[in-house]
Amino acid sequence: MSKSLKLRTASFLYGLGWKAAIPFLKRNDRLREGFDRRTLKHSLPPRADIWIQAASAGEAKIVTRIMDAISMDRPTRFLLTTNTAQGLSELERTAYRLTPNTRRVSAAVTYFPFDSPELAGKALEAVQPKLVVLVETEIWPGFLAACREKNVKVLIINGRMTTKSLAGYMAFPEFFQSVAPEEILAISEDDATRFRTLFEIDKVSTMPNVKFDGTVTAEAVPYTANPLSSIFRPKTPFIILGSVRKEEESQVLKLVQGIKSERPKTVIGLFPRHMHRIDAWKSMLEEAGLPWILRSEIEGNAPFGHVVLWDVFGEMNSAFPLARAAFIGGTLAPVGGQNFLEPLAHGITPVIGPYWSNFTWIGEEIFEQKLARQEKDWEGVLQALLDISKRPVKPEKVKGDFDKYLEEMRGGTDAACAAIKRNCK
Repeated sequence: MSKSLKLRTASFLYGLGWKAAIPFLKRNDRLREGFDRRTLKHSLPPRADIWIQAASAGEAKIVTRIMDAISMDRPTRFLLTTNTAQGLSELERTAYRLTPNTRRVSAAVTYFPFDSPELAGKALEAVQPKLVVLVETEIWPGFLAACREKNVKVLIINGRMTTKSLAGYMAFPEFFQSVAPEEILAISEDDATRFRTLFEIDKVSTMPNVKFDGTVTAEAVPYTANPLSSIFRPKTPFIILGSVRKEEESQVLKLVQGIKSERPKTVIGLFPRHMHRIDAWKSMLEEAGLPWILRSEIEGNAPFGHVVLWDVFGEMNSAFPLARAAFIGGTLAPVGGQNFLEPLAHGITPVIGPYWSNFTWIGEEIFEQKLARQEKDWEGVLQALLDISKRPVKPEKVKGDFDKYLEEMRGGTDAACAAIKRNCK
């Protein structure tokens, strides 16, 4: 079988798979939102010069930074798409803010169509973009094939790819080489190497991660102005265990027990990543004989020596300035990690475990410069928390050092805007 025939056969089978799957996808709660727009059932996306696709809220925030900064030489209409309701809300706010502006840009927003080759081709025919921009890890086979068929340039910005993802894509190397983007800007040399391996193109380079442009240190807030000051006495010994994932709960329970053993009066703020784990934590703390109280039930001051089980959403950033140390979860089990720059922004040195694959874009330098600490297991995390809480660095110094680090890492937004402009000529 010839290479072209194999590719056509693969595309045909991929399309059949989507036709079979789409009726079942409507049963998915997340995909039911905007289902008609994802299937182009009643309307098509509008005409646009540039189409930018952002998977979810995180990528949508990157697009927001770009849209707030980019200036075009002539009036240019953007189509901004996403796969999630949260991403859609972010992009809709961004598009609303664009009108009016003096930068000659406007935008429409909708859901990204399902990756059926037929739907992708139909959408591109309606939009007729000069350029498609994919953010981070948006490698959609059907969409890429349709872009190649219709001679639409594709640019990947803020690109990242894990070794595991590359291994999966390399099951079909000929296909991905046949639909390679025009240019790729990756966030590290390792990511760039993986993109080169997959697509076998020369125009792969690196850029600063746009996420650094959106990271800033928090302004100092007087203790009395902090909304949580009503439940914490000044200088309360307080340690945060934040964004804890289900897969690491047994290890985090050991952290709680270790802190309680070494520092009996310390208040431990336990923030599960998902609220539905609150009941499970109640049982675990009870069985371990650890004193605890729900955040929602605190009247007056948080009692010394207790675990405060945080059942109120959205308060962790207010808690950081009151803490002496913080562990950020998703890092004691291989689930990708959570954002450990947040405590740094408030002047707290974060501690993480060995797993942080979703945040390797931050770079090893952050540990080399001792802005954060990474430990190999829960015992190392425990010791780090005890060390930091005993002799915490002043928040002003932590934030000052973090500001210097960020200054060296910024510039991704400008690099992305420049790449979009040069590929749209």
